[in-house]
This record gives sequence, structure tokens and C-alpha cells, in this order.
Amino acid sequence: MSAIPLLVCDDSTMARKQLIRALPSSWPFRITQAVNGFEGLEAIRQGHGQIVLLDLTMPELDGFGVLAKLRAEGLQADVIVVSGDVQDEAVRRAKALGARAFLKKPADPLQLSQALDALGVEINPGLALSPTTTAALELPTISFRDAFREISNVAMGRAAELLARVLGVFIKLPIPNVNILEVGELHMALADAQRGERLSAICQGYIGGGVAGEALLIFHDAEIDDVARLLNTHQDESAKLEMLLDLASIIIGACLNGLSEQLNITLSQGHPLVLGQHCPIQDLIRINQRRWKRTLAVEISYGLEDLDIHFDLLLLFTEDSVPRLREKLDFLING
Repeated sequence: MSAIPLLVCDDSTMARKQLIRALPSSWPFRITQAVNGFEGLEAIRQGHGQIVLLDLTMPELDGFGVLAKLRAEGLQADVIVVSGDVQDEAVRRAKALGARAFLKKPADPLQLSQALDALGVEINPGLALSPTTTAALELPTISFRDAFREISNVAMGRAAELLARVLGVFIKLPIPNVNILEVGELHMALADAQRGERLSAICQGYIGGGVAGEALLIFHDAEIDDVARLLNTHQDESAKLEMLLDLASIIIGACLNGLSEQLNITLSQGHPLVLGQHCPIQDLIRINQRRWKRTLAVEISYGLEDLDIHFDLLLLFTEDSVPRLREKLDFLING
């Protein structure tokens, strides 16, 4: 048979490269790439996606939307979801919408090969790889920001999976925002998170392997009572504070562990500390401005489905950590 049209649909250049490198060399693929759901759908309509490797968390149209539109339009494609969102409910929804398999990022080559074999596609093992496949391996240079955003996406998904179990709700995941910010720009990012409300914030430091920083988890005071009710927590102040510290440990710990595993470093975590309670963002900034100078900032906003509850997580890496992170990411990309 001729080469099999395979579509890799993911907004991250790094994720697409990792997937293409993980493909079994014995399969004669003709590879097409798409950076969002709309591009992916168009490629499938044009016959470029007999097999689709699909991310869930993408801009413009996410993976769930792609699966729903494939069904609505009657388009034929064998979809293998490869996602950082590993919540049980995400797996269930993807398969209910027609996904043939679900793999967690970064995809293990053996698991990817097994998922492809399970599709039952007939291949001619004697057919050489097409020139198009070889050319597709020459991906554009992966920027530091793209690479760090992708590993943050994976770490974010692991934290969401734990959070979903604790809260018993589906967690809506954003695309992480990664920037190197001056202190003034960080203040603007924090002010953005406030949305005119009073906040409570928990901080947890981390250090190890030449990397150091602080994780800042911001809760909107107007939503804390809703979270307490969700967890059947007493409404007194000490119980709610203990609840926030527990949630911070879960979210921050899982995120940092996810980053540690991917970067092959060990990050020791300090105890979570209260930075401010029931205060405007200006006070939070004033109290802590000496701690935050030029920093690599990862911004993640978790949302709880069908509830007006959000947690804003900022991972703030020191400027001195950036060279070590670049070194680790270069090894991850090219190793």
C-alpha cells in the first residue's frame, strides 16, 4: 500500500517533534502538521488524516471540539489523543467522542506503537519511508518559550488530575503563558489576575539542580466559600485557611513534580506560606516586591467546570535559573 496520511495536531512545536520522533520507523507515514483544531479539521477534510494524533488543549478549537466536529460532519479518521490533560473525565469524554486511544504526554514510543497496531491498519513492512516523512522530521527550531510552555502544560495536567479527584469536578485547563518578566510587568500580570477582587495568596519556594523560585497560588476571596462548600469544610477562618494551604500543596506539589520528572532534576519544596489574606493586589505586591525582580513566569489559571471558581498559579523562576533550564530543555529536545 502507499504511505499512510498521518496528521499531528498540536499547538506546540516541541510536542509535534516529540511525537514524530516517537513514531515507529516501520510504518510508511506521510506526515502533515496542524497547530490548532481548525487547521487539523481542514487537513482531515483534504484527506491528510487517515490517522490523527490529537492534542486536547489547543487555541481556537480544542481537541474535544475537533472530535465533536468529526462526528457531526461524518469525517472518517482514526484518532489517538495524546494529551497532558490526564483527568479520568478527559479520557472518558475523548473516548465517548470517538477517540480510539488515549496516551499521556510525552508519548512513550512503545505505547504509541501499540496504539497504532490496535487500529488494524494494513501496512507493507517492505515499503520504504516516503521522502515526505523524512522531510517532516526536519521541524523548525523550537524556542525556549515553546519548550517550557509544553513541559508546563504536561505538569499542569498532572496537577489538574489530582485536583479533579480531590474536588470531584472537571478542571478546565488553559494554555500556559510563559514569559520572562521585569518586576513591573509581573505586577501587571498579578493585577490582571485580580479582576478587581480581594485575594488570598499562598507561596511555596523550591530549589534544586541549579534551579530556584517560588510558586504563588492566588485565590479570589469571593470564591473561597464556594470551594469550602465543595469540600464540606467548616466556614470559620482557620478551617478555610487550612483548606487553602492543603489545596496549594496539592496543586503546587504536583506541578513541580511534573516539571522535575521531565527535566530530570530534583526540586526540594518548602512549606506553603500565606503571603496575604483578603487584601487588594496592590498590598500583595507592596508586601512582596523585594522578592520578585526579573523572573521567568509561568501563568496558569485553573477553572472548575460549571462553577465560577478559578485558581491562578504563577511559577516564578529566578533569573539565574534560566541558563540551567535552557540546558535541560536543549537535552530534552535534542537528546
